[in-house]
Amino acid sequence: MPNGREQFILGPGEGPGVSRATVSTQQKYTSLGLLVLQTTTLVLTMRYSRTQEAEGPRYLASSAVVCAELLKIFACTLLIFNDNRFSVQALNRTLWDEIVCKPLETLKLTIPSGIYTLQNNLLYVALSHLDAATYQVTYQLKILTTALFSVSMLGMRLGSYQWLSLLILMTGVVLVQWPLEPTLSPALVDLSAGTQFVGLVAVLVACLSSGFAGVYFEKILKETKQSVWIRNIQLGLFGLVFGLLGVFVYDGERVLKDGFLQGYNSITWTVVLLQALGGLVVAAVIKYADNILKGFATSISIILSSLISYFWLDDFVPTRLFFMGSVLVITATFLYGFNRKPIVSSNIT
Repeated sequence: MPNGREQFILGPGEGPGVSRATVSTQQKYTSLGLLVLQTTTLVLTMRYSRTQEAEGPRYLASSAVVCAELLKIFACTLLIFNDNRFSVQALNRTLWDEIVCKPLETLKLTIPSGIYTLQNNLLYVALSHLDAATYQVTYQLKILTTALFSVSMLGMRLGSYQWLSLLILMTGVVLVQWPLEPTLSPALVDLSAGTQFVGLVAVLVACLSSGFAGVYFEKILKETKQSVWIRNIQLGLFGLVFGLLGVFVYDGERVLKDGFLQGYNSITWTVVLLQALGGLVVAAVIKYADNILKGFATSISIILSSLISYFWLDDFVPTRLFFMGSVLVITATFLYGFNRKPIVSSNIT
């Protein structure tokens, strides 16, 4: 029984004087730090990979999505292998029982998998037409779409803080997307006028797909007892199929001409690796942290992306409206996670 004193309980890998609470805190902030690093690095690296000057054909976004799905499947398989104490027989039995022998459960993942594949391709399109900072802030609209789908699909009720945060979020995104000031250089104005609309549409569709697929996936997880890693493998398998279809439907001629891995270099493989690890990092954050701290990580990532986009990529000039909009988006991110205690309606099963 708790007696008000700190008790030290030794566990695997823990030494004398290390409490379980301390280990949990370390895992929490480690996962949050990884999320900040992964999100910021992915956005900036993806943007750089789509705008860098290179000899020969540019790499295909559709093929990068397929490679990322393969890496995610491989990573999740290794995690399940570890859970089964590195027994090949136990791994094979787990995969057979949970995936092959439960076809209906596996088929449920076709919808979110197809949507996630579409979303991943849209992110490449968005970062080909928007600077990294504008993309990062605008993509926070997924908070709004996730909230709306949670209310409609899960029967979730949002408190006054959450609804207020959504209004602040909308205002911030409008300010961020406001036309560039005429004092900026003509090159940046022409670039914005010619391509920003395409990037904005791609981000908005990605926000819709992210909200729906995320809530649908959450609903599936709550209705079954299968592990997150098994579900991610199921997602990856269907994502692989949808991704390959996308490659040969949209880029089939280019693949036949220059190959599936055309234009790949170290930067491209870095993007693929970061995208593949993204789902694993988010899973760790959900396990060890909470929504408030996750909001901190998202907000820090936005700030870092803006600064690095300005100083390193040199493709972004911050304006007063952008600064005001970013502050509002960051405020909304914090507010949305503040004291969030959703109530699920009793008539939802």
